[in-house]
Amino acid sequence: MRSLGTLVFGFILILVVGGGIFLFLGGSEQGVIETAVGTIVIEFFPGDAPNHVKNWKKLARMGFYDGTTFHRTVPGFMIQGGDPNSMDDDPYNDGAGGPGWNVDAEFNDRKHLRGIVSMARGLSINSAGSQFFICLDDLPWLDRQYTIFGEVVKGMGTVDAIIRRPRDPNNPERPLRPIPMTRVYVRTVYRLPLIGEFSF
Repeated sequence: MRSLGTLVFGFILILVVGGGIFLFLGGSEQGVIETAVGTIVIEFFPGDAPNHVKNWKKLARMGFYDGTTFHRTVPGFMIQGGDPNSMDDDPYNDGAGGPGWNVDAEFNDRKHLRGIVSMARGLSINSAGSQFFICLDDLPWLDRQYTIFGEVVKGMGTVDAIIRRPRDPNNPERPLRPIPMTRVYVRTVYRLPLIGEFSF
């Protein structure tokens, strides 16, 4: 006798038909930042900041972030990176670069808690481009001032390792040897009951 069953788990639909198993996969995307001191994995919030999520993914897929550094590290506050200027030998232009376009603010009701990923910007609220920061602590005064678009779900130990690096005595917000993002990419993650999480 032929059997028919379905199991829905998140974005994954499993069909069992006549002894055969067919998977229809539609997992969620994550951002991955590889560094010499470890890997950081970001879960996105497309429902809260769709254009910022789209922009970050676009830059990652372009290879834009590869080789850029976490050029600003402030204990108790955040680490900031994503500036193409950070790849040259001039530390004084770090923080001024971008991709050549801006993304309008998408302030939302998310809170700047430890592990939150938010976009850096200039004086204009609509000046976000490529630079982003990861909160080291709860920072409520940043809420609805900067666009939150994701959260670190794996790798806060790596973030902490970056902040512990020695800083420039002439500029306490700059690491003495900034940590580069060796590879930044987007991966799709699937979660199955009894099997767990896997990605391609």
